[in-house]
Amino acid sequence: MLTVLDTTCLPPGQRTNAWAETTALALVTTRFRFPDPAAFGARIRTTALGPAQLSTMTYGPLVSYRSPRLIRQSDPELYQLAVIVSGRQRIDQARRSAIMRPGEIVLYDSSRPFEASATGPGNCSSLVLRFPRRLVPLPDNAVAPLCGTALGAATGVRHVFRQTLISLTEAGTDLTAHDRQRLGSTVVDLAAAVIAQDADRTSALPAESRTTLMYHEITAFLPRHLHDPDLRPAAVAAAHSISPRYLQRIFQLHGTTPMDFVRQERIARCRRDLADPSLLTTPVGAIGLRWGYTRASDFTRAFRAATGMTPTEYRTNARGTAEPATPDRAAR
Repeated sequence: MLTVLDTTCLPPGQRTNAWAETTALALVTTRFRFPDPAAFGARIRTTALGPAQLSTMTYGPLVSYRSPRLIRQSDPELYQLAVIVSGRQRIDQARRSAIMRPGEIVLYDSSRPFEASATGPGNCSSLVLRFPRRLVPLPDNAVAPLCGTALGAATGVRHVFRQTLISLTEAGTDLTAHDRQRLGSTVVDLAAAVIAQDADRTSALPAESRTTLMYHEITAFLPRHLHDPDLRPAAVAAAHSISPRYLQRIFQLHGTTPMDFVRQERIARCRRDLADPSLLTTPVGAIGLRWGYTRASDFTRAFRAATGMTPTEYRTNARGTAEPATPDRAAR
């Protein structure tokens, strides 16, 4: 992500003006009040994702407001979904008011007046995704009641949305323009799904968006259940109220299968644990069991197929020392 503002590099007298100018570009034009201008500090990082823009923002106490006059002067017609990371924050829009706490998600609309405040304690921070309103395939009268309300804690599809935003902030500089375009489409689909779920209009989303949403929900579900040896397509499909055939189709669209995804995730966690010095005395078989391999022979076979070596050999190689003691040899 590109750092577009860091007030630690500016004299105190310039910081509030720099914040106002930068947020007009990163978000929308608003006016501000600062309880303590001399002590104000902020940092903004942004990245473009196709039609969307993602910002990570940290800021001191403030009040911002977007008036009807500002809207008449300039309205990019954007929705903004913010994930509250820290601090106590408030939004008033469309005659609704919400106090937001860390972990909650809030929707606001650039075409409607609003007032927002951040009161701490300490600095506040949030992740903000802005994207054109036209990309949400829902009528305005379905979305309007959600503006100025906290959409709740990041569970279910909201959890998938939040984790996707976090992952995008951690992405390296090797993403191509094509990568960013595709990721932008994905994250806007997730944003639309968050809005549709709270509007109880998920069925109104295009079939492609619903399929993308289901894929992300399932790939968030699977890592939490890798320990279950019965994590098979039928059980996964039943947990999401879909047919096994539809489950396979969803993963085929992403170039894989449910069980290939599970195997890759299990092996990745086994590799991590085998290389962890704090787990050196944990038998290899116990590590396999932790991630769903009930039989040591199955674990060894799957691990060798994925890495070209047995779990014991991998642990020894990762440690750079002699072969471990007896407990590990049972898993050869």
